[in-house]
Amino acid sequence: ETAARLGFHGPDPVGRSLRRQRTDVVGVLYSNPLSYAFDDPAAVSFLGGLSSVTEEADLGLLLVPAAGSGESRERDPRAAAQAAVDGFVIYSMSDQEPLVVAALDRRLPAVVVDQPDKEGVPCLGVDDEGAARMAAEHLIDLGHERFAIVSFGLSPDGHEGIADSDRQERTAFRVSRMRLRGYRAALEEAGLPWSGVPVYECQGSNKGLGYLAVEALFRSQQEPTAILALSDQLALGAIEWMTEQRISVPEDVSVVGFDDIPEAASADPPLTTVRQDHAEKGRLAGRMLVAQLNEENVPGAGQLATHLMVRGSTAPNP
Repeated sequence: ETAARLGFHGPDPVGRSLRRQRTDVVGVLYSNPLSYAFDDPAAVSFLGGLSSVTEEADLGLLLVPAAGSGESRERDPRAAAQAAVDGFVIYSMSDQEPLVVAALDRRLPAVVVDQPDKEGVPCLGVDDEGAARMAAEHLIDLGHERFAIVSFGLSPDGHEGIADSDRQERTAFRVSRMRLRGYRAALEEAGLPWSGVPVYECQGSNKGLGYLAVEALFRSQQEPTAILALSDQLALGAIEWMTEQRISVPEDVSVVGFDDIPEAASADPPLTTVRQDHAEKGRLAGRMLVAQLNEENVPGAGQLATHLMVRGSTAPNP
């Protein structure tokens, strides 16, 4: 009572964390600007699953984005080196990301989600190559032969536009690399040359970028009858542009996405897509990190299941 009357509202949280050697905070390393974490439905679902586990363990979350919203988008490893956290969830970052190196140099508990693979660090994700192959085979079975790909970034260097074969081989993002590999394997097995498939690279994953990508594809390439998008957001943006141009989906062009975000099933037309459970991915990542923090056996994750959700955006080749 005397302390309160004198205006002391301790214990001081900084001093308390120094004494306990714990902050009770988990850091989430994230490739994109902070605002993207609240705009992208897949990221929102993942963070929701992760937070449900950290809340149960009385832990807070600190989002540590790799890039700001300014024009420079500089990568500053100090954000990871100085973050007051007990461990890291590394969420879908490039092979070249300096924040990942800075975080792992601290020797704190860590879990990688999706990418990049790091020796000795638990990792979970999906079979991106197999899932992408399944999506392409669906369109091949429908008789399609003219394909185009709408991809998110292959490198954090800011490039947008058609990615040539050399750039595709050098991609710094494992997820992009594996999905393109899956598409390519399916098409080449069907006798369709990959060299004839334009891959349009977007620096992000939202409807606006998908809109611009398919606009550029239709104006610079032979018009495709099938579009494979590396995310639902890109796919929905592509459909929006084609609808405005009176190009019917799926009568003229079939579209397949990836993720199965909530909007996919309610879109017009409903989007055929590869389903992965982002919320469960977040929950598993949380459990794996909490186990490390508690010095318990880390539960194995392996690869989460994917399913092809066939809906109204795909039809036989016209």
